[in-house]
Amino acid sequence: MIQIRTASAADVALLATLNHCVHDLHRRHRPDLFIDSPEIGAVEAFFQAQIADPSVTVLLAGTEGNALGYALARVKKKLGSALTYSDVVMSLDQIAVAPDAARSGVGAALLEAVREVGRTAGCRRLVTDVWYFNEGARAFYKAAGFSPTNVHLDQQL
Repeated sequence: MIQIRTASAADVALLATLNHCVHDLHRRHRPDLFIDSPEIGAVEAFFQAQIADPSVTVLLAGTEGNALGYALARVKKKLGSALTYSDVVMSLDQIAVAPDAARSGVGAALLEAVREVGRTAGCRRLVTDVWYFNEGARAFYKAAGFSPTNVHLDQQL
């Protein structure tokens, strides 16, 4: 059975290791943006800072003694304007599942846990973004009921 818990400072090494599988995919497709071999201490410091941020929730998925994936999400308060309503949303910034645990329900369990954190925080919506080249993630989110809302475009100058 997959267990989901809130990550602690003691988990930063595990999180940094799990991040490698998704970072490697990003680096292969966008080497202009993603560092080839990030320094492990810097990645751990990144997760340490995220865990310390009160607007961020980092969840760790696993089974008895095995870390299988994580999700990093944050509550974002969006101010209204003359044209838009103010809003409070849960933003899923990162999700990673160990390759040997892919398609085993880990991602779905993490996603549902993020939804619950968002509901508890009073968020109205769950939002995320996905790289165009990550067909697996796009299929995962579509199957989970997400629909596209915005397309970001990029051009080298």
